[in-house]
Amino acid sequence: MPDSRPPRLEVQGLSRAFGGRPVVDGVSFEVAPGQVTCLLGPSGCGKSTTLRMIAGVERLDAGAIRIDGTAMAGPGLHLPPEKRGVGLMFQDFALFPHLTVAGNVAFGLAGDKSAKARRVGELLERVNLPGFGAKHPHELSGGEQQRVALARALAPRPRVMLMDEPFSGLDNRLRDGIRDVTLDILKEEGAGVVLVTHEPDEAMRMADEIALMRGGHVVQKGAPYNVYNAPVDKAAAAFFSDVNVIRGISKGALTETPFGAFLTPGHADGAAVEIVIRPQHLKIDFDRAGRGPNPTPQDGMAARGQVIRARYLGRESLVEFRMDFDGSKLTASVPGVFLPEAGTPFWLMIRRDRCFVFEAGR
Repeated sequence: MPDSRPPRLEVQGLSRAFGGRPVVDGVSFEVAPGQVTCLLGPSGCGKSTTLRMIAGVERLDAGAIRIDGTAMAGPGLHLPPEKRGVGLMFQDFALFPHLTVAGNVAFGLAGDKSAKARRVGELLERVNLPGFGAKHPHELSGGEQQRVALARALAPRPRVMLMDEPFSGLDNRLRDGIRDVTLDILKEEGAGVVLVTHEPDEAMRMADEIALMRGGHVVQKGAPYNVYNAPVDKAAAAFFSDVNVIRGISKGALTETPFGAFLTPGHADGAAVEIVIRPQHLKIDFDRAGRGPNPTPQDGMAARGQVIRARYLGRESLVEFRMDFDGSKLTASVPGVFLPEAGTPFWLMIRRDRCFVFEAGR
């Protein structure tokens, strides 16, 4: 039976300009209870301003914000942050240095002393910090401070949790574990979560839905798998990973390349197109090294290139080639250790089912 309840958070057509320059322009999305939506994009794309408008610390120029169906902001309406039922987490944790851990978590809680103490104890257990209540922030590690900040933000049971780059100050070795703990607790609490990040890996790891932003707009929105595997344009594909680009001209819905002809339907005759492929889908044909090209049904023709450099990155090796056909550079990702010498020739093929075709310049 479909759920008839309103989304936990509804954002409709948010816009904000500073000094006449649009910073956020027509941003819309919804977040269900227990859902994590990541606003992902480069610095200056408008994601933090969007978060601040949802929080109520920034006024909107146009649009509407609703939480559990109740209007928080819109034409002639602006509820302050304390009236919105939102929790806030930032990268600097913003803990009060003069308060104990328990005092920080209890800050802003309503109720009598015993009720506050029970809630504080419950949350410190959930963030794996039992017995830390009497400590002060300066006695904690960065990861412990982050968990205290999470407990404090969750203490009033917010309906919506807003997180602005909350893990960026953590050591890489701690980050994954802290993110997993945070995600588990947020989902158990049933809060709708909006996470701002500029790191694609973090968005892919945490999000149920990604809203990819650029220039104040949401350019693509969907589940991480779909946003990654069906990018709306070359820039969207390149934001998630390095990409190789092969250029050509469409003619009769086909584009000829050194790797054979590619289907390019929807592009006019004479239109310049770009065939985009990620390094992990550029294949080195070890079985045919030195013997020349031979078409295969899935991978098409092989094209030859010579190694420029190879680097080992731990789980994989990146091998950069200069292609014989036009001197362009293509990069292949190879699992494990593969470090051929510069100048070594190889035949390369590409996974056609993993290629994206875009109009040139998009």
